[in-house]
Formats: sequence, structure tokens, C-alpha cells
Amino acid sequence: MSTKLLRKIVPLVLFLMSGGSVWGAGYAPFQNAPKQLTVERLYNQPSLSGKYLRGVVWFPDGSGFTYLRRNPETKIVDLWKYSIASQKRSCFVNGSWFREKIKALLGDSTKSAPALSLSRYQWMPDKKHLLFIERSFFVLFNSQHKSIRIIPFKRPASNFRVSPDGSKIAFVRNYDLFVLDLSDGKETRLTFNGSEEVRNATLDWVYPEELDIYHGFWWAPDSRHIAYLQMDERPVKKFPIIDFIPLYEKITYERYPKAGEANPIVRVGVVTVKKPRTRWMDVGENTDVYIPRVKWLPDAKTLAIQRMSRSQKKLDVLFTSISTGQSHVILHEEDPYWINIKNDWYFLKRKSEFIWGSERDGFRHLYLYNNSGRLIRQITKGEWEVESLVGVDEQHGKVFFMSTEKDVRERHFYSIKLNGRKMKRLTPFDGTHRVAVSPNFRYFLDTYSTSAFPAKTALFSTKGKILDWINKNNVPELANYHLQPPKLVTIQADDGATLYGSLIRPPDFDPKQKYPVLIYVYGGPHAQVVRNAWGGTTYLWHQLMAQKGYLIFSLDNRGSWGRGHSWETAIYHHFGRKELADQLAGVAYLKSLPYVDSTRIGIWGWSYGGYMTLYSLLNAPKTFKAGFAVAPVTDWRFYDTIYTERYMGTPKENPDGYRESSPVNQAGNLESKLFIAHGTSDDNVHFQNTVHMIEKFIENNKQMNVFFYPRKTHGIGGRADRIHLFTQITNFFLKNL
Repeated sequence: MSTKLLRKIVPLVLFLMSGGSVWGAGYAPFQNAPKQLTVERLYNQPSLSGKYLRGVVWFPDGSGFTYLRRNPETKIVDLWKYSIASQKRSCFVNGSWFREKIKALLGDSTKSAPALSLSRYQWMPDKKHLLFIERSFFVLFNSQHKSIRIIPFKRPASNFRVSPDGSKIAFVRNYDLFVLDLSDGKETRLTFNGSEEVRNATLDWVYPEELDIYHGFWWAPDSRHIAYLQMDERPVKKFPIIDFIPLYEKITYERYPKAGEANPIVRVGVVTVKKPRTRWMDVGENTDVYIPRVKWLPDAKTLAIQRMSRSQKKLDVLFTSISTGQSHVILHEEDPYWINIKNDWYFLKRKSEFIWGSERDGFRHLYLYNNSGRLIRQITKGEWEVESLVGVDEQHGKVFFMSTEKDVRERHFYSIKLNGRKMKRLTPFDGTHRVAVSPNFRYFLDTYSTSAFPAKTALFSTKGKILDWINKNNVPELANYHLQPPKLVTIQADDGATLYGSLIRPPDFDPKQKYPVLIYVYGGPHAQVVRNAWGGTTYLWHQLMAQKGYLIFSLDNRGSWGRGHSWETAIYHHFGRKELADQLAGVAYLKSLPYVDSTRIGIWGWSYGGYMTLYSLLNAPKTFKAGFAVAPVTDWRFYDTIYTERYMGTPKENPDGYRESSPVNQAGNLESKLFIAHGTSDDNVHFQNTVHMIEKFIENNKQMNVFFYPRKTHGIGGRADRIHLFTQITNFFLKNL
């Protein structure tokens, strides 16, 4: 890790662009007084995170890519292209020209034109046409002749997916599956019984939220069939979301399965496109299971289905014949705690083999199987995680993936041979990387950031050589604020485990003074807060508080992501306890620092971080002077089945764990100043959580502050609401810490 002194932002950025690191950087005084950050500035334009490359899509042959760019004069979005051979950029589709052509074809200059955006587009399989998806029509753009064809469709329609042969587009309307023939614009309905209760090719709330599955149907490789999920929601109870603003409150209902309650019953069907008829696949007699992934084999005759037990401890991969619906298990995974579902499986086209991701050795790695279910070899191995499978170059026998191999606080891009040899890191710069690989696997776009600068994008060859800077994204204004990159700290937990933390000091830090500390916590599974990555407005707000004389501290406790399965499973069947023990080890470290005022330690967090804020205040009441919880879970019985039961089991199986993990049951312990904020339309962590917490505080005669954001969901989005919220958080800690 670099220990270079931080003197000016501009030299630092040049240093970082050459591959340097800010982790563990020292602190030195700036020559000029910093400009003061304000909450209003954080949420005003231009963004202090700069401008990112938007809408990037590779050319089918990998010779370049297209991206979206707003014309500064017309304010209309154009589609630009970048050629790798010439390293030149040019306008590919002029947004103004596109609008005028659409107006002329539609004969409508008032209604349709304002909706045109160019933002939803993709290459068609013929590699000649671009498909633009507008509000009520598709636009086929011939990239060679620059001609336009409009294909209207009836609304409502959503989830558009082009068939592999490019002849049709499948979509969902009113919980049923349809296809539109691009040759004549004719629609064909494929399913006929869809409703809010029985949803064809349409997912519910909990599957996308907790299983990261975002499509309810999948085209067969030969474009003759479509596999889809049918979700019978009738067993799932409805939860009311109330809009309090109208004269008479408006109530909408969300099917939300709470811990221990009934889930939807899910089936897998395969429908023939030419003559619509569904055949149901055999996924077993037990309907109280999850179907987290579905994938076609290259032969278009076999469907691979993942079936997971409700406890999430057992996972089967079924191979199912679409002609008979019969299935058999070709792979079985089992874990005493839970199985994490990822998108790291891939069926090779040239061989009857597939790549499979598993945590069976304690860390997530890639394995190669044949299609009979026999393990051929483990491809990756080591005490680090494969974060995601990016792509497979079958021609050259290479696998591309993201990993924590270099540093758990970063993400890097790697290649390895299918035989498990010649692993190579392809991203040379320190930081957290996100890549887009060209279809020919010769190039990749690397978008990366560090804790010191926002995301930049560079073009690389897949040999690891940088070819060009596509978006340097310099934000000169940041130099005015004397930002202090977090200093990495390493802490020993009570049991000897190594914990990673970070500390931000004020720009004018004086080690002879005493400073209050504000701890930012998340604490829950599948997340990290100690990352060498740009933290956006939350990070900038922490810098604002550092300017006001606060130390900002964060720590990743047991249960956090990236350090292996055993690191996660320490929280099994009891939320809060192990997480708090590790956070208190962080507090002990802070108290050992001579410049920390141990009587003024505050804590704040959002979602699971809001839960951890409450749990910490109520279970270590002498430690924290003040806490601010945003959208917190207060009783784990109120949260959804998939997430909660994965870690806690059901309330019936683990009543003590639920009782001890829920802050509503410790309300009488409150001694600190507390503020809770929650959106009244939160469809994730329901507003109900905070209402119950308030009730328990009243019963125990405990005083606290609360503020509700009307019509706001879990993220409390919107500029005005964010300014209001973070002004509240700022003022709360200025007053109470």
C-alpha cells in the first residue's frame, strides 16, 4: 500500500491514473483553506461525481462500441460511436435527426416526439440493425443505409426480449406472454390465464429483490420455444401501501411473503411459439421451493433448472426434456448454513460441459463439469472469491471473471484457462473495477474508481494492455474541498479475527485535539462499506461532516461480503450479536486513539445499517451518545421470506433468535439520543417497522425523534427529499454529538 503524502488533488489524480494507491495515505496540511461542502451542493448539478459513460453497447464484431451523449446545444441525446482501429469518435445517430424522422413517419409532432430518447437500444442478431424501444413502438434502424422502420405495439407491454434469430420480440402484457413478429407486426398471445393472482412470465416482488433474477422468461437458442415462470401468488398475503396525500388515502396492495409465511407456488413452463401450447416441466412434487435460475442448453432441447429448498441449504440442478417435461438431477449442492445464488454457470457450445460456481471449499470458485454431472476439475482456487463470471472465450479456452484475489476491498478483472492454468489479472490500477467485454473477447472497457476519485473508463486489450482513455472524468471542483481519502486500519476482534476499517480525518486535523466520531454502519450480508471505491454522495456527506470537525469511521464486521462463506455464516440464526461485537472492537480501537473523544461517539446507517444503529444503541447503551436510523428493520418477523429465512430460519424454528435480534424487544434500554426517518411508501422495509418501534418506545416511556417522508420508498429518492433528510441528519449530530 502506498504511503505517499496527500498534498493536492490534481497531483494525486495523476499519480492514481498511473496506478498508484490512496489506501493508507498519510495526511498533510493544505496550503489554502477548504471550500465548505453543503448538503445542497451534494444534490445539485453538475454532480460532484462527474459524468459517467452511459448506454455503452459493443458492436457485434467487437470493432468498437456506441454510447449515449447529450448534445450541449440541443439538450437532446445523440448516439455516438468509438472505433478501436482509429481511436476516433463520431456521432452515429443524431438525436434531432432521429426525432424528425419519427415525426414524419408517425405524422404526429406533439405526442410521440417528446418521448423519444434513444436510451433503450440494442444490436439485432443480424448485426446490421439497431433496435430502439420507445413508449409505444419499436424503431429498427439500418446502420448501413441509415433508414428507419417503425413497428407499433399495443400498450401496456414490458420486458421486451428479442429472439436469437432476430425475427420476433417477446414481451409481457397483463401477466401473459406475447410475441410480435417483426416482419409484419403481428402479435401472437402465448399464454391465456394470466392475472394478478397467477402471473405468467412475470416475477413477484421478492424474487428480483432477494434472488437477483430479473426476467420471467427465456428464449430457446433456436427461437422455437420460450421457457417461463408461472407464479401463483394466491397463497401470498397482501400488504397495504398507503398514500396519505390525497383527500381520501389511496391504498395499493403488494404481495409480500413475510418470514415464516406462504410463498408463491412457482412452475416452469415451455411454450411453443408457432402453435402456442405450454408443457410443464417436472420440478418435483414439493411446491414450497424456489426456482432461482433457468437456462437453456445449446441444443435447444434441454432446459436446466435450479431448484432450491425453502431452507436454502439444498440446491439441485435439473436437466429437463422439453418434449416430455421429465427431469433428472445432474448436480446437487448442500450447505449446513445456506447457499448463495449467483449467475456463475455457463454451458459450453463446443463441448457437452458447463462451468459452475460453488462455495464448497469455503470460497466461491469456478468448477468444470460434463453434462452428465461428473466433475472434471476445479478451475479457480485460493482463499479469495470469484465475484462474478464475466464471459467464456471457447475458441481460446479462456474464462473471464471478477475477483477479490488482489484485495478484498477491491474488485479486479482476471482471465484463466479452462484447464485452471495461467491466471492473470487484467486490471493494473488499484480500485474497484467494472468491465464490459467485447463480443470477440479481444477488448474490454474498464470503469473503475478509488476512494479518492470518481469512476473513469479506459479501453484495454484482454492481454491487459491499456489502449486509450475513454472517459477520464476529472472533476476539478473537488480540489476545492480538500477531500481526505479514508485511511485503512486493521483491527483485531476479540477472537483474533482481522477486521478492516477506514477512518476519515478533518482537513485541518490536529492530533493534539479531541474529536467526536461518527460511525457509518451497514453490517448486513452481501455488502461492504470499507471499499477502495468512490462512495458518491454518502461519501461526500461524510467529507462534509469531517469538515465540521468529526472523525468518520466504518468497519466491516462478520457477515459482510467478500471474505468467504465462513466469514458470512458467523451471523447464522442471530442477527446483530456478532455484528455488534465486531463493531465494538472498532469502538475499542477508536477509544485507544489519543485524539478521540470517547464520550462523543455517534452511529448512523440505512436499511440493515438502520437496524444496526438501533440494535447497537439498545444493546450497548453506554457506548453511543447518539444514533440516526434510516428505514430500519425493527422486527425480523416483518421482513421477507427469502432474505430473512436464509440467515435466521423461520420464526417457528428459531423463536429465540428472532426475539433477541429484533430491536422492538429492547426498547426499554434506550439511553442515547435517537432519530428515525422512514418513507411511508417503503415497499421493502415497510413503514410498519418504525410504527412498531415507536409503540415500544411509548410503552417504555423513552423519548426519541421521528420523521416520515410521504410517498417515498426505501431509497427516499428525489433531490428535495434527500436535501431535507441529510440536513436533518447533519443538524441532529451537530446538536447531539
